[in-house]
Amino acid sequence: MQSTGMLNKISKALSAMNLLCYVLHLHVNHISSRIFTSEDVLEYSKVSHDSNPLHFDSESARNAGFEDRLVHGMLVAALFPKIISSHFPGAIYVSQSLHFRLPIYIGEEIVGEVEATNIREQKNRYLVKFKTACFKNGAIVIDGEAMAILPAPAVEQANTSA
Repeated sequence: MQSTGMLNKISKALSAMNLLCYVLHLHVNHISSRIFTSEDVLEYSKVSHDSNPLHFDSESARNAGFEDRLVHGMLVAALFPKIISSHFPGAIYVSQSLHFRLPIYIGEEIVGEVEATNIREQKNRYLVKFKTACFKNGAIVIDGEAMAILPAPAVEQANTSA
């Protein structure tokens, strides 16, 4: 008798997890692209107080071994919470690891991708692990992992738009 009850609980949990995986599009990439401008770099510098000449002076950038002025890596990484919050309103971004692989120059098109790789239910919300990556011309320039808490309403909203 106990084994039947346990099987029912397991079956319900698996059904809920399958639905949740469908709703959150587990292993489906969400994408956004952007071309970062000199104005973007200037505005980010004002907020971050990062006035490294590599971002503002072409000669300094070339002397340091780069082709031209660089976009701040953290500015580019801001694509990740933008993508997550646009698909899951109310998401709470709790962590992000980043690896900066290649330089990003002003005027280059960058494509950001976010993929949900793990989902764990906690009370009335979900802790979701995401694989994050930015590309230029198909090459990875930034990658890492993010964690976000999604409230139940965000999951329900994703379910109605899926």
